[in-house]
Amino acid sequence: MNTHDFTVTAADGTERPLRDYEGRVVLVVNVASKCGLTPQYEGLEAIYRESRERGLEILGFPCNQFGGQEPGTDAEIQDFCSVSYDVTFPVLKKVDVNGPDAEPLFAYLRAEAPGDFGPESGRLWDHISTNRPEMLGTDDVKWNFTKFLIAPDGQVVRRYEPTVTPEQIRADLDALLP
Repeated sequence: MNTHDFTVTAADGTERPLRDYEGRVVLVVNVASKCGLTPQYEGLEAIYRESRERGLEILGFPCNQFGGQEPGTDAEIQDFCSVSYDVTFPVLKKVDVNGPDAEPLFAYLRAEAPGDFGPESGRLWDHISTNRPEMLGTDDVKWNFTKFLIAPDGQVVRRYEPTVTPEQIRADLDALLP
């Protein structure tokens, strides 16, 4: 099993088999419009525009599980991404990334690349450890803008915690891209 075995839903309700991305490097990100990390859309879009022709795909999955920071409808989220950040990579249907209703892709990603969220992550870690202690020591996605890097063969390469910026993972992307 790998990520190519999953199908996800686009914001317009159409199904998207991840097998369509076979042979491409994919970065899966849970995103939110009202988060302190939302400006990461700029870096994600810059990397996408620079590397799409080399085989990079970025898939954004809006999620409202962290502080209610993605309250909009799928249409409102699409509008926000387009108007505020000129996002051209796919931003899909809003999903849960944790819990019993988690998008199956995220359950798989979490199991394949457990988080390494630790004290070096500063204020965000302090917020989570104080307000969400049940998340400690689990493979749960801890916050918005967690990123999962997937190789062209569909295997999960690595998880990047939210405070890791798109620019900081450029070298890992370049290593997988032709």
